[in-house]
Amino acid sequence: MIFAMILALLRTMRPRQWPKNGFIFAALVFDRQLIDPGPFLATLAGFGLLCLTSSAVYVVNDLADLDSDRKHPTKKNRPLASGALSSTAARTAAVIFIVASLAGSLALNRNFALVIVGYLTLNLLYSFWLKHVPIIDVFSIAGGFVLRVAAGVTLITVERFSPWLYVCTTLLALFIGFGKRRAELTLLQSDANSHRRVLDGYTISYLDQLIMIVSSTTVIAYSLYSFSAVNLPENHLMMLTIPFVIYGIFHYLHLIHVDNEGGAPEDLLLRDRPLMVTLLLWGLSSVVILYLGS
Repeated sequence: MIFAMILALLRTMRPRQWPKNGFIFAALVFDRQLIDPGPFLATLAGFGLLCLTSSAVYVVNDLADLDSDRKHPTKKNRPLASGALSSTAARTAAVIFIVASLAGSLALNRNFALVIVGYLTLNLLYSFWLKHVPIIDVFSIAGGFVLRVAAGVTLITVERFSPWLYVCTTLLALFIGFGKRRAELTLLQSDANSHRRVLDGYTISYLDQLIMIVSSTTVIAYSLYSFSAVNLPENHLMMLTIPFVIYGIFHYLHLIHVDNEGGAPEDLLLRDRPLMVTLLLWGLSSVVILYLGS
């Protein structure tokens, strides 16, 4: 019984979502401190605390969405919605996770703790209010990714980190967020509003326009970053990574429009081979250029 409850709680913590917290390593990598033990260990500790914090948010979000999840074709199988995890156990776990993450963050770095407080505040507002407001809901998701990057900045002594990465992170998160809303609207169709109220503020054609705008702007912003950011090698080799970004966005558009995917971006990242290969090639080429290209 206890073992089953622990497994249900672990599922509610969404460990498959933890790779999103990898954005905390952006400052470490792009400031060229990846191989420095001190900054690396500090960022790794921050990653662990961010995973704990995000898990607390997922538990709270599932508690807030309990009624709508029970009516959803796939979310009804979540531990809370299915009854595998009790609401009392979930509330207790959420409180413990929040207290532990705040205490650990304060012990690690005061500025990092402030970012964690901001992340918690934003996501709690999202769970109970912002996710019901069209456009603001996706901007809130994007804000969470920006705070992940900011968390990494607080844990190291930044020397070459470029603000362009905040811009690129925001645009990429908006692109994925609007794609997620489109997939949800397509899946739920006429019954969408009863599952997620915010979907009543969107249409497929409207989302297609938003996706077109943010996908185009993402490519432009990353291209500008690749040859104008002061922290990059002066030989502009970073421009060689632009094709990976363009292909990745084009392929994701194919998944959204042709395959009607995008409702679970974290699943796509783990099972779509072209997307995995593209991300891997972009990451490897970026590290080689940053650390060996100057």
